[in-house]
Amino acid sequence: MVIDKSTKSTDDILLILCKTVQKVLQKASAQEISFSPFVQKIKRTCLKPDIGCFTIFEGGISGLLVMNFSKKAALDIYRSYMIHMGMPEDELSILHTSDDVANVLGELMNQVMGHFQTELRNELHVTIKQNQPKMLVISKDISISIDTQIDDPQYRRVSFETEKHRPFFLELGIEDTEFELLFPYEKEEEEDVEEIFMEAKRRHQEEEKSTKGEVDEAFIKKMGL
Repeated sequence: MVIDKSTKSTDDILLILCKTVQKVLQKASAQEISFSPFVQKIKRTCLKPDIGCFTIFEGGISGLLVMNFSKKAALDIYRSYMIHMGMPEDELSILHTSDDVANVLGELMNQVMGHFQTELRNELHVTIKQNQPKMLVISKDISISIDTQIDDPQYRRVSFETEKHRPFFLELGIEDTEFELLFPYEKEEEEDVEEIFMEAKRRHQEEEKSTKGEVDEAFIKKMGL
């Protein structure tokens, strides 16, 4: 497909990110994920209850991504993801404060950022690097800022919902920027989100086998066999 739109703005980058979040979470949880067609301009980014996640990215563009999940949304995504991965429902956590919930959301945020990097390379021919997403269970708002040199940062918030109408929110702090196209170019094929999910599933199955082996070995030693 030949791309010939003359400019890409900050909000175009936000839209790429929103579609990436939607695509990755839909594939991972096997449910519909929707986001508002409206974007809210805000003064700063905040971690908000019940679970907040953030990661900083730098490179061709720099910014801060924050995802805030209500406890119901966090559990909805976590349980749908684990069931989709083949875990029995009765073995899943029922508390949003569980380490398992934070680990799953952290893994999904990694997948989102990996796919976002690919989309930026395809759409804008820029590369970024990120730090490891941090997950926090919190009971009150925590203001968070970008620890990097950014001129005229812009802040945006977009509302998301799971299929069961559990709310969560994306907040983005990013430099005010605009990309102008010098000449038309052929866009590369989009990255297959199915491959990202299958790779995560393979890693999860390998971890399960490794954990089971460790438990079996510990049991054998305990029995003196």
